[in-house]
Amino acid sequence: MSKVRKASEDADFRGPLDVMSAATFVLDGQDVVIGWSPAAQELLGYSSDEVIGRPVGTFLSSVAAPATEVWPAGLIAAGAGGEPPIVPLPEHDLHLAVHRDGHRLYLVTAVCRLSGEGPAAQVLVAADRERLRDWESRLAMLQGLATQSPLGFAIYDTAFRLVWCNAASEVELGLPLEDVRGRLAEDLYPRGRFVTPGYPETLHEVMRQVIETGEPFLDLHFRGEQPSDPGKVHLWSCSYYRLEDTDGHVFGVCEDAFDISDRYEAQRQVNLLVEAGRRVGSTLDVIVTAEELADVAVPEFADLVQVDLAPAVLEGELPDVTGPEAPELIRASSRSSALLDTSGAPSGATGPVTYPYGSPQHRSLASGGLVLEDDTLVVPLRAGGGALGIVTFVRGPGGGGTGIFGRDAVAVADELVARAAVSIDNARRYTRERSASLALQRQLLPQHLPSNSAVEVAHRYLPTDDLSGVGGDWFDVIPLSGTRVGLVVGDVVGHGLHAAATMGRLRTTVRALAPMDIPPDELLRLLDDLVGQSAQDNADALGTLAGDDDVAAGATCLYAVYDPVSRRCTMARAGHLPPAVVEPGGRVSFPDLPAGPPLGLGGLPFECLDVELPAGSLLALFTDGLVEARDRDIDKGLETLGRVLSEGTDSLEDLCDRVVAELLPGGTTTDDTALLLVRTRELDDRRVAAWHLPAEPVAAGRARELVAGRLTEWGLDELVFTTELIASELVTNAVRYAEGPLHLRLIHDRTLVCEVADAGHTAPHLRHSADDDEGGRGLFIVAQLVLRWGTRYCKEGKAIWTEQSLPRADGPPR
Repeated sequence: MSKVRKASEDADFRGPLDVMSAATFVLDGQDVVIGWSPAAQELLGYSSDEVIGRPVGTFLSSVAAPATEVWPAGLIAAGAGGEPPIVPLPEHDLHLAVHRDGHRLYLVTAVCRLSGEGPAAQVLVAADRERLRDWESRLAMLQGLATQSPLGFAIYDTAFRLVWCNAASEVELGLPLEDVRGRLAEDLYPRGRFVTPGYPETLHEVMRQVIETGEPFLDLHFRGEQPSDPGKVHLWSCSYYRLEDTDGHVFGVCEDAFDISDRYEAQRQVNLLVEAGRRVGSTLDVIVTAEELADVAVPEFADLVQVDLAPAVLEGELPDVTGPEAPELIRASSRSSALLDTSGAPSGATGPVTYPYGSPQHRSLASGGLVLEDDTLVVPLRAGGGALGIVTFVRGPGGGGTGIFGRDAVAVADELVARAAVSIDNARRYTRERSASLALQRQLLPQHLPSNSAVEVAHRYLPTDDLSGVGGDWFDVIPLSGTRVGLVVGDVVGHGLHAAATMGRLRTTVRALAPMDIPPDELLRLLDDLVGQSAQDNADALGTLAGDDDVAAGATCLYAVYDPVSRRCTMARAGHLPPAVVEPGGRVSFPDLPAGPPLGLGGLPFECLDVELPAGSLLALFTDGLVEARDRDIDKGLETLGRVLSEGTDSLEDLCDRVVAELLPGGTTTDDTALLLVRTRELDDRRVAAWHLPAEPVAAGRARELVAGRLTEWGLDELVFTTELIASELVTNAVRYAEGPLHLRLIHDRTLVCEVADAGHTAPHLRHSADDDEGGRGLFIVAQLVLRWGTRYCKEGKAIWTEQSLPRADGPPR
């Protein structure tokens, strides 16, 4: 037997005091038992022979007693002297009874007095108290369904006439039950039908199938007008199941219905926005985008959609179509459903259009806002702070838009138009962005280099000539964690728009990868993968890599990382010339740095070279345009560069000028030239503190002590509390999730750097903890207290670092 069928059989709504199921016994005028039902024997355990002829008080007390009360001695006690007292019973009360096996139970009783001759004076009906409570709960549930439930319940007979309905159905019908009892279901909802596919459309047919088959219909969607709200279409979720009496005779069908109109409309609007996101803006064409908007909105949202744009938009300019004088617009798209008569206007018609004064369109153009008038909604197309045009939505009676525009529909229309405006504006920008000027190309190079404590820098860039503009040579200085600095120089083949665009792409990629604190050889490998993938994409699209199809293939790059704490410089190169290194005494060398293949060619790995540089050393990073010329081979150029650098000067700017003047005397070259001079610095040992900590829980407390002491020495008392919290959290995470030993380091530079290193290779991730989570908030709190934080990997493990602003001289931290 299934659980559902078992539950239905257990659902007996007959009262526990019903004589058909309750324990019943008959008493004479002296309250002596003279009749004993089988149900009474089942309830109390006594057979009729043991009870008949005894007073009822032998097993039933007259006063309800608590469960802890001691039962009076002598009740149903074998061999007890004397009979228990005769106890009069009230008509309906709670009594304490003794079962034959000795346990006590509470009974609810009802008394029926008898008249006439004969010994029988009254009939006592008894039921267990817990069973009565269960029955009362069921009655309360039925009462709630009938009077308070938001679900509409109705019972129809086998002829589909209304027999009964609850209060929610009465509200829906707009009439009391007495006025609608006996009416046919289809007369109550004359224009309604089921819209769930695969099921009958009419109420009577659905009820007929349920009555004939006994199989319930669940969650059928019924669409129609609500009798109490005529003129407005509603949607209900309805279920139907057959009703049978105790003998199994079918006497009707029960209907429960819940109005899901709001939920259905909200879901329909969400689906519309999803479809718009998928279809609108598939191309960079203004007209096509306008047509896609109209196609999505008709007929699901409106019965007529017209998209009108300013003529300047079609030419790639940003107009201003708002103002008191409505300008002439161009009809970009027009779509209508079959239900709305557009007076013969062809779908998608384009051409000039003007709107009369006072029309919804004119008012929208004048105000720059939404205008809603009856069944017409006008929404402005806005992007980039300007108006591109307007979109008009019209709903007809009985159409897909279901009447006038409500507040939710206005919000959906605004979102649809906003998405289309972005796509139209992207298409408008397309032509203008293609013709980049020389000023725009120069913006791809660094406009200024950030100052830092690790190095002093100076740079020069010379294009081939003023007409060719910026080419593909580039350089950059990138601040890294732990006061380190990344130095990069690169060379893209050729010059002009393609070379500049490729240079900007490579420089941006390096700036994105460098803060991840990956080794130089690994950074070049990732850069090589990017260029190789780009070349492969072009090969797949064009079938060749010849000419300027992909100028990134063959680009060269040199990347170095300098640490002012350890004075070590780690560098790697991809087909680029090695840097020149000038020691403080003037000795010049070109490190034997493994070359590696140019970017995009692949085949060989990149290798790092790690060197220790004395403080005040000079690094010169440059492109081949500086040392190579038609009348001079590259070796001669490197020799000249080394000579100029060895002569030295206090000013790097002056040294840059001398190098350019010596190697490029005319100030011009046949190739682009980039030069980056870097003088290294060493961070004072007194501004660095490092400790080793055990990978034990006590390490967090020790870290706080060490941090507080050192910050006090540095005069950074304002940062003691936050830095203690940061160090404690990072150390605790390392102890809990990583491996030892642990290293704690503080660096007092332009910012306060706090680092915790361990032997693990798994980095923590910032996340939002739920209200009931016991952990997971520490790193989130740390992130709120610092300027920035991150993870730096090395062969021995990783380091989690943070940077904090130093306090201002006058007190508050910056």
